[in-house]
Amino acid sequence: MTISPTWTARLSTAGLLLLSAVPVVAGASRVAGLAAGAQSTPDTARFVEAPAPVVAHIIGATLFCVLGAFQFHRGFRRRRPGWHRITGRVLVPCGLAAALSGIWMTLFYPLPEHDGARFGILGIERLVLGAVMAAAIVISLRAILRRDIVRHRAWMIRGYAIGLGAGTQVLTLMPWMLTVGEPGAFGRSMLMGAGWLINIVVAEWIIRRPAAARARRARPVLTGGTAGASPGR
Repeated sequence: MTISPTWTARLSTAGLLLLSAVPVVAGASRVAGLAAGAQSTPDTARFVEAPAPVVAHIIGATLFCVLGAFQFHRGFRRRRPGWHRITGRVLVPCGLAAALSGIWMTLFYPLPEHDGARFGILGIERLVLGAVMAAAIVISLRAILRRDIVRHRAWMIRGYAIGLGAGTQVLTLMPWMLTVGEPGAFGRSMLMGAGWLINIVVAEWIIRRPAAARARRARPVLTGGTAGASPGR
């Protein structure tokens, strides 16, 4: 049974939305709690005292991940090019808000103990990947303004992969927590880093796949061990 490209695109979009579901629901719960006047506890004091960065991060990341999932549906882009352009104008500020607020929170929020030192492994991961995500979005924007669609697509995929890290981190953290328990600072940094790494590897595979396919199609066919040799010789 062969799956049609349309169904492949639909399944990919559904998969991205499913991957976004847990962090989106958790983020919505956090924002709702802050709006309702949540009580300050040791775990939430930083959010209650300075809610703007975390609210900007949650809203920006939610829109970036959910709307972005539809941007990668080729058939949807072709049928609704206007939607693709309008949504792109929303995604750029949302993605930058998510990346830059994430950097701000890493630098200035009091961090929970399980995150380790501010400039420990997890802190460095967040700072570096937040900066790369912001840079990827800016490069993608500059590329589309120059009508360089291939470069625009590649860098937006990279930015989206990093932004979707929280979804994949559910898959890397949750099994460990259910079977072993709460990881320490080092284990947490490794498991969260694994979530980002998985997304980055998949993104690079997606980016390079069309070029590899073109190279295979352009490869000369060898007959009888010699290119261009006739069967009778």
